[in-house]
Amino acid sequence: MTSNGYKTFQFFKYAIYAFLAFNVYLFFVEEWAALATRFADGVSLGELISAFPATIDTASWVVLLLMFELETYVLDDRHFTPRVKFSLHALRASCYAVIVYAFYGYLSKALFLAAAVPLNDVTDLCSLVGEHWSYAVDLDDYQPLDFSNCIEFGGASEYLQFRGLNAIVDPAGFVDIMRLAWVDVINAGVWILVVLVLETDVRLQEHMRLQGMAYRVSTAAKFVLYSVLLLAAIYWWIKGDFVDFWDAFLWLVAFVFIELNVFEWRKETLGDQSGATRAA
Repeated sequence: MTSNGYKTFQFFKYAIYAFLAFNVYLFFVEEWAALATRFADGVSLGELISAFPATIDTASWVVLLLMFELETYVLDDRHFTPRVKFSLHALRASCYAVIVYAFYGYLSKALFLAAAVPLNDVTDLCSLVGEHWSYAVDLDDYQPLDFSNCIEFGGASEYLQFRGLNAIVDPAGFVDIMRLAWVDVINAGVWILVVLVLETDVRLQEHMRLQGMAYRVSTAAKFVLYSVLLLAAIYWWIKGDFVDFWDAFLWLVAFVFIELNVFEWRKETLGDQSGATRAA
């Protein structure tokens, strides 16, 4: 790669990382807008993960991504002193704990939404105007009912209410919302599996053992996992959920960079081993 090509590659890589960091703000805005409806009485400390799962999850992933970037590209082998290794591992362990907790947040949200119950004796949404009801247009998108939108949102013969909330949705909208909620759960769970495989790759590479069967199994596992993540991104694109699609796309690109880092690291190690063998 030429010097200009290398600089362009690095600029593009860190631009992707910067976009991912900005997505933390986008998810916060989206989840903050839903807060007034889902948590009308306020959010306790224990409910933060249910209120802001995407924000907390994405922030932790950004930190974890930077840790992988440091370990697989920025730092040379000579920099891996016991203190540096301990610091990196401790910070990554903290990120993993938050990521698993965020997965619980996605799961608890999906289970909460799935517990919606039929709202009896309501066939006209306009009859609810003035009673502080909202209509669930999408996942995390609740629109207060008024006379300018009750006819637009209405038309169904029955509706569902989310337990404990003055939020209503028709059966078709409920199905769409639940699909999006479960895609969030699946996406979060698969990403946890991806980093487990990648973490194993890094540990094996540190001991120069990422080869043979271990390398082939890792490659096959990541092919399956990244394919699932790509399908989730395509689903969000089809459903018109730009923020989730854009975020998923950026994360896939970002982890392609991390995979390239590991590949180059492995190639250098194999080259060093080959050179040492010839010298012997």
